[in-house]
Amino acid sequence: MTDLTAAADRILEEALELASARDPRDFYRDRLRALKQARPQEYDEAVAYYTDTLIPRVASGDHDPLECWTEYGRRLAAALAPGSTVAVDPTGGSCPFEAPAADRLILHMPEETGARALVVALPPTLSKAQQATYDVLVTGKHK
Repeated sequence: MTDLTAAADRILEEALELASARDPRDFYRDRLRALKQARPQEYDEAVAYYTDTLIPRVASGDHDPLECWTEYGRRLAAALAPGSTVAVDPTGGSCPFEAPAADRLILHMPEETGARALVVALPPTLSKAQQATYDVLVTGKHK
């Protein structure tokens, strides 16, 4: 791990703890694996963005690390499935995504009919309405 990556990781972890936010890196890693198999060129672009843009921005301390990572998540989701990103507030209402959105469930909605939503960011705790939205749009569960 480079010094720059270590600094960016430390800054992100501090921001996650301060905001009681969830660490998005696990589902971004899953998204990268899917991208590598489905779209190798977009995978290479995502890795280049991570190395050349994301890590230096976060490590600089001049940018909100949570917003930087959310933007990376949006890029990964869009590379997998063209569509739009929405923010779901605690009441279940949605609107086009705009940062910051700490209490919002951020989903990428693929254009493809029937495709499941991709998680970009999760709030520290999902409200009942956000959980219901997640269950239906992300996992496909219906009661």
